[in-house]
Amino acid sequence: MNVVEDYTGHVEPGGDAARRVLGALTITKLSVGPMDNNTYLLVCRAQNEALLIDAAADPERISDLIGHGPDRPALRTIVTTHQHADHWQALGAVAGAYGANTAAHPLDASVLPVPPDFLVEDGSTLTVGDCTLEVIHLRGHTPGSIALLYRDPDGGTHLFTGDSLFPGGVGKTGSPEDFRSLLGDVESRIFDRLPDETWFYPGHGDDSTLGAERPKLPEWRERGW
Repeated sequence: MNVVEDYTGHVEPGGDAARRVLGALTITKLSVGPMDNNTYLLVCRAQNEALLIDAAADPERISDLIGHGPDRPALRTIVTTHQHADHWQALGAVAGAYGANTAAHPLDASVLPVPPDFLVEDGSTLTVGDCTLEVIHLRGHTPGSIALLYRDPDGGTHLFTGDSLFPGGVGKTGSPEDFRSLLGDVESRIFDRLPDETWFYPGHGDDSTLGAERPKLPEWRERGW
């Protein structure tokens, strides 16, 4: 698989992967499946251990992303951000092929095709080698939707938001109550806590920063979706 090293946050459906290199961690983004789902491979550079966010589809392409040579990273964990089927079509195949543990929030776990090895709540942590990710529970898109936060010790904050936050708005919700819940969590648990420089990586489409989206929050609330 071709991996572009000039990371912009944009990948084409069925196209090349894109890698971002941080001091301790690499982040590689790949679009898979008919719904342009993003899957993210995080690799600890010191330990060569990997964590995958959303084994959404195309297990063969995800396997190519991980690599086939002796220097490929050891995939230890697969995190599913929420219960919707377009985010876990390849979960069983990839977990089985690599013997990886799986993780999800308990409120969404029963729908998944593979029972999670780890149940994570708001404030839980997951590790990939020497790097730590914090779990943020965002209620509304689904009951157990989660985001994963990585605070780069060399500076910068990176947030993987699943389908809870996109450039231009929060994720789809099924009722006004769910919308208020999701927007409230996104405001209080993300925008109120994290700086504008925070780069976020959604479950579909392009990345953005909190600074680019923050001025739009009143518009989102008034719009109601």
